[in-house]
Amino acid sequence: MEVDHDLVVVDEFDALAIEVKVPFKPASPGALPAAREKSPPSLSDKDRLRIKKQHSDAWLTDKEKLGKYPAKAHARKVAKKLGVQSGLIFLPGQDEKLYEESDEGPEFRQRRHFFYLSGADFPGCSLTYDIARDHLILWIPHWEPRYILYNGSPPSIDDCKAESEVDDVRIASGLDKFLYMALAPGSTLFVLNPDQTPKLGSTKGVVNIDTVKLKPAIEAARVIKDDYEVAMIRRANSVSSAAHRAVLARLKKLSNEREIDAIFRGFCIAQGAKRQAYGIIAGSGVNASTLHYNANNSQLDGRQVVVLDAGAEWNCYASDITRTFPISGTWSPEAAAVHSVVERMQNECIQRIKPGVFYYTLHLHACIVAVTELLRLGILHGGTTADIFNRGTVAAFFPHGLGHHVGLEVHDVTGSEKLLMGSGTGASGKRKRASKREWVSPEMLAYMYRDAVNIPSACSGRQKLAKNMVVTIEPGIYFCREYIESVFLTNPLHSRFINTKVLDRYYPVGGVRIEDCILVTDDGYENLTSAPKGDDMLRVINSGSAAA
Repeated sequence: MEVDHDLVVVDEFDALAIEVKVPFKPASPGALPAAREKSPPSLSDKDRLRIKKQHSDAWLTDKEKLGKYPAKAHARKVAKKLGVQSGLIFLPGQDEKLYEESDEGPEFRQRRHFFYLSGADFPGCSLTYDIARDHLILWIPHWEPRYILYNGSPPSIDDCKAESEVDDVRIASGLDKFLYMALAPGSTLFVLNPDQTPKLGSTKGVVNIDTVKLKPAIEAARVIKDDYEVAMIRRANSVSSAAHRAVLARLKKLSNEREIDAIFRGFCIAQGAKRQAYGIIAGSGVNASTLHYNANNSQLDGRQVVVLDAGAEWNCYASDITRTFPISGTWSPEAAAVHSVVERMQNECIQRIKPGVFYYTLHLHACIVAVTELLRLGILHGGTTADIFNRGTVAAFFPHGLGHHVGLEVHDVTGSEKLLMGSGTGASGKRKRASKREWVSPEMLAYMYRDAVNIPSACSGRQKLAKNMVVTIEPGIYFCREYIESVFLTNPLHSRFINTKVLDRYYPVGGVRIEDCILVTDDGYENLTSAPKGDDMLRVINSGSAAA
């Protein structure tokens, strides 16, 4: 019998058990999410032990079942995207760094393009891939005994061969001689940028150094995940979802945001996920209106909700999960209303995911739902849904993109096409993303709305969903007083649609965001995130048990 299940925490020592999942039945389009059905009767002790053993075996022997990291397959994929029959790819890994005027440094983080073609997560490495010979070599440092004394034994040549699908592993001292022999006159060396060009002491003749083509080729290759990558993202989501559950179970005993941060981080570390994919956001009350709040040090007393946006890495692959929950275990009327709006935004967008769908149309749908629901609540008024949407006024409350790719980066690469703002969208080419959550101004949203009726130019540069993409769906509604008052209430084009008397009741909520990682499948989607939502979430909070 195949049983879908999740990790759950069952006691104060973070022991793990299995929770059987009830299949999700999508609501009809436009309907608010219904309460989940009661769980089926508990499994017998015999069945529970059998399932727990099966899960434990899968957890412990994950690498054995998946095999080596598919570095060679990734190298071939990049070569295909380059569209050349010969040449040498060179990528350096990350070296250890120190803070200025210090003998301490940040935690090591491997360069993601390098990891994609090597699977090596330690400093001082580089790689070469001979396209014509289809030959991938990982170059690793020679470790002095003193280094080993202080830091332990790094991966050996045999270790690297056992972990990653490379043709050879060699000591880096031989790289210069290799490059001299491999780079024939007229050959091409592909590097990411000029700063990563290796020092070529001498060559047999003129070598072409290409610093332009490799980056877009790697980024295009990384958009579609293979089965190994999906498994890593799935594992990251599994651990992170269980960590969210652990926070919920302890919530009523907590008094400060920093305790939420500590519980989440500690749980992930205890389960083998040492690194977070991004800085934990644990914002309560007004802090929930700050998209990238990271102080995580305010008292919880007297506040309505917490936005917890947190996800761990597994083997360098990210997760990205957000839940918003009532601190007391009971929603205030205003918080409940906003949470229902965001639930509907997310559920309807997720249900529309399948190959061939333009992602930006999901964002537009989320905005239409937001306008419709905020009109119903009275926060917006004085116009029709089309009037308000055409002005982009809803960006006062939903000021960021619906989501992004997830992979080796929490905000992973998109290739030459973009999820939201294509080449046909005003000023899109001038913007550089500064963070993992894309800002959407009212002007940009209004342009997207008007542009959407202009097919095919509306789709220029925009990305269709395809099988084995992993994207987030993360709608949110926020009440950031400074942003709303300075940008929207001072502008008559927007202020006439915003009911300030009603809005004043919602400022204390702060904000609500819900976020899941979604795998695009052959004909639909799979939600990789299993952190509790809705009634399940409240049940865990109020029972004080992660197994609830």
